[in-house]
Amino acid sequence: MKKVTSAIERQRFKVESLRRVISLKPFCLLLSAFCLLVSTGCRQDMQVQPKYKSLDPSTFFDDGRSARPVVPGTVARSQLRTDEAYYTGKMNGVEVATFPFPVTREVLERGRDRYNIYCTPCHDRQGDGQGMIVQRGFPPPPSYHTDRLRQAPVGHFYNVMTNGYGTMYSYASRITPQDRWAIAAYIRALQLSQDAKLSDLTDEDRRQLQSQQAAEQSPAAGTK
Repeated sequence: MKKVTSAIERQRFKVESLRRVISLKPFCLLLSAFCLLVSTGCRQDMQVQPKYKSLDPSTFFDDGRSARPVVPGTVARSQLRTDEAYYTGKMNGVEVATFPFPVTREVLERGRDRYNIYCTPCHDRQGDGQGMIVQRGFPPPPSYHTDRLRQAPVGHFYNVMTNGYGTMYSYASRITPQDRWAIAAYIRALQLSQDAKLSDLTDEDRRQLQSQQAAEQSPAAGTK
């Protein structure tokens, strides 16, 4: 008798548990639907914001533009460019003939690195103006080894890199002012490499050069 009663009680407990689950099912569905609706609403609120995209018109301002001009007299962080020669390559509107900092070996190596990246496609590695895109039909730039550019002040090369010249566009957004000066220094080194005079060499360098020339011109060298 006790076993029968116990079995009935267990069965009754299962039935009651099942009823509770069934009665909670609509509530769970409603709760899930509510959560989904709330999360969807938040996503839309984040996606559709009261904001302006670039060059969007605006009815709030009298000029109809959403992009506002810089307030006169304001200077962005690290943009206080009071050194005219360093940042423009000019002084009182005239291109400078000297570098704004000492030209060291490190500066020349940096200039060579930047030159090979940004300049060789047009100017080639020697500065002759026969880069790869010129070989493919692009108008050639002038050679750095012409008298005009050999005599041009260093500020000219900085100014051209900053503002562009002819078919060359500005590299101001790609090359920092420091690197533009480094490239100008390396251009000077390229010019010197193709137009150096014997008097520009040290005594030791002249002796080595003369020894090499004598060895090349000797009859023994020609019979090898």
